Amino acid sequence: MKQGTALGQKCCVRAKIDMSSPNGCLRDPTIYRCTRPTTLLVPYVDSIEGVTHCLRTMEYHDRDDQFYWFIEALGLRKPHIWEYSRLNMTNTVLSKRKLTWFVDEGLVDGWDDPRFPTVRGVLRRGMTVEGLKQFIIAQGSSRSVVVMEWDKIWAFNKKVIDPVAPRYTAVEYEEPVPVLVRGMAEEPQVTAKHPKNPEVGNKTVWVGPRVLIDRADAETLVEGQNTTFINWGNLLIKKINSV
Repeated sequence: MKQGTALGQKCCVRAKIDMSSPNGCLRDPTIYRCTRPTTLLVPYVDSIEGVTHCLRTMEYHDRDDQFYWFIEALGLRKPHIWEYSRLNMTNTVLSKRKLTWFVDEGLVDGWDDPRFPTVRGVLRRGMTVEGLKQFIIAQGSSRSVVVMEWDKIWAFNKKVIDPVAPRYTAVEYEEPVPVLVRGMAEEPQVTAKHPKNPEVGNKTVWVGPRVLIDRADAETLVEGQNTTFINWGNLLIKKINSV
């Protein structure tokens, strides 16, 4: 087994504990294979490396007795296991085994695909490290199983970026609607990137007699009423031409 021969790869070492134990993890578990990580590795390394608290989720609770059995059998220092509930997100696959299938099949860009519920994935999608930290801290270390909404994690991120994120305006590429403004000359205007934080800086906005807006916004316009255009002011809508 140490040499990794064909015969050695067919064998394993098991700890002789108690085959009649109601805990299946104590029924002579396999502790060594020459092709896989060992079960013995976790408690041994945690003890000799000075780990005081082993943080792990509740699905490993049945292995706690096995963990401490090895610690006592080897006469090692006993770390403390701190359990907490696993994070579950609505309508989301979090199993690494299942996510690996998507990566191996080439259905995603990789583990940092912005559609993936991984740390690298959400960071690429726009999550900030600070927002992620605040979300994790807010969950605490409860053992109660809960299912979180994605809206909550993005709400934490918004609190981080909203005070410092510069504001820009964009129009959808498909079917923009022109607005004709009488008496308006084409010229640049300097305005703040953030209405409440001057430290973010300024930006240049071009105004003129012909302005493009989204069709969804155009459908809300009403003849004879004023409409506020950001960084411009109020414009009186005199005539709407259907297209």
